[in-house]
Amino acid sequence: MESDASCSLVLCGKSSVETEVAKGLKNKNSLKLPDNTKVSLILESEAKNLVKDDDNSFNLSLFMNSIITHRFGRFLIWSPRLSSTHDVVSHNFSELPVGSVCVTDIQFKGRGRTKNVWESPKGCLMYSFTLEMEDGRVVPLIQYVVSLAVTEAVKDVCDKKGLPYIDVKIKWPNDLYVNGLKVGGILCTSTYRSKKFNVSVGVGLNVDNGQPTTCLNAVLKGMAPESNLLKREEILGAFFHKFEKFFDLFMDQGFKSLEELYYRTWLHSEQRVIVEDKVEDQVVQNVVTIQGLTSSGYLLAVGDDNQMYELHPDGNSFDFFKGLVRRKI
Repeated sequence: MESDASCSLVLCGKSSVETEVAKGLKNKNSLKLPDNTKVSLILESEAKNLVKDDDNSFNLSLFMNSIITHRFGRFLIWSPRLSSTHDVVSHNFSELPVGSVCVTDIQFKGRGRTKNVWESPKGCLMYSFTLEMEDGRVVPLIQYVVSLAVTEAVKDVCDKKGLPYIDVKIKWPNDLYVNGLKVGGILCTSTYRSKKFNVSVGVGLNVDNGQPTTCLNAVLKGMAPESNLLKREEILGAFFHKFEKFFDLFMDQGFKSLEELYYRTWLHSEQRVIVEDKVEDQVVQNVVTIQGLTSSGYLLAVGDDNQMYELHPDGNSFDFFKGLVRRKI
């Protein structure tokens, strides 16, 4: 097992174009990590000793054979054990082709919102990828496009394999749930450079790890014990296929083009929630009903007085639905 102070990154491309990118990165030793972590860059053709013949290692060939995209997922960085896939893509954004993805089997400093850190076990699909956007007003909405692409990718793989339908739901703003238990989450960060937003997207999805909550394959076994299990590589390939289509729609037509599907997939239509208002230095709780999303990506709700409100988390609670504050719109 590698120490926290070093890691191996395997570079893999879909076509000769991406393979040449991999060779260039290795020759220049271009990729770095924070905290002075020593990085060894290895081409896929040289990685035989790193790739183990078991079900726990990410199968590079299976993933690359599943990729049918034009931009996303065609250049892949894989490591058997890594502090954070997000650190790899965000720290090296300008060195990587847009749409590059980093995947690891074990992640020991995974990043979440409010700087939460956790260790992710084998069987979990953990990846981060890059994209560019020009309009800062819609950057906050990209997490919803990603969430939707994950849920649709799972449906797609189940359908192609003739498996029972796993109903993955979205908990606003960036969590994924099955049967009331969290199975995944999305993290999006961005920096502004050369008149573009460099966006790093991180996704964690419990595919074959029953801890700490449950996973897709455990749900599948519960419905059909003899089923073929889902593979991380298949889901990741299906994700990029869905995401590329959704991203193009989103950029051309806005989130309105995806809203109907999003609202069918999230958990919150007509949900009644408590909001907190300050009245003469007293905190007063009121109930409102969620209607959808506002144009800026916050929750749209209606009060019992038919006044429309935009709901914001107060930033003090791990659960976004506790301590909501509202403003009239």
